Amino acid sequence: MLPARHRLRRAVDFRTTSRAARAGRSALVVHLAAGSEAAARSQAPPQVGFTVGRGVGNSVVRHRVSRRLREAVRPLIAELPAGARIVVRALPDAATTPMVELRRQFESAVGSLLARRVR
Repeated sequence: MLPARHRLRRAVDFRTTSRAARAGRSALVVHLAAGSEAAARSQAPPQVGFTVGRGVGNSVVRHRVSRRLREAVRPLIAELPAGARIVVRALPDAATTPMVELRRQFESAVGSLLARRVR
């Protein structure tokens, strides 16, 4: 479980973040909101939320994917910019993707989103 201060919980936060910049990989899509709204929240810790839809599998598979995604993101949360909001949406391939690959795909997607933001 991620610490409470790093969890994205409100539906409105999921909606606004899901409309932000995104980067897709084979097993997941990462949405990052770190624009002017996040600048105002710069002292806030980064927050991450996960969505795993029915297309990924049945309830057991979806919950397993959620746990694996949380574990993939946990060690990287300290490296995220303050005030950033991230939504990780699992794709059907996430059910069979190894944990190391999920972490690599998350790092890659966030890295490309942050590089776009810096330019």
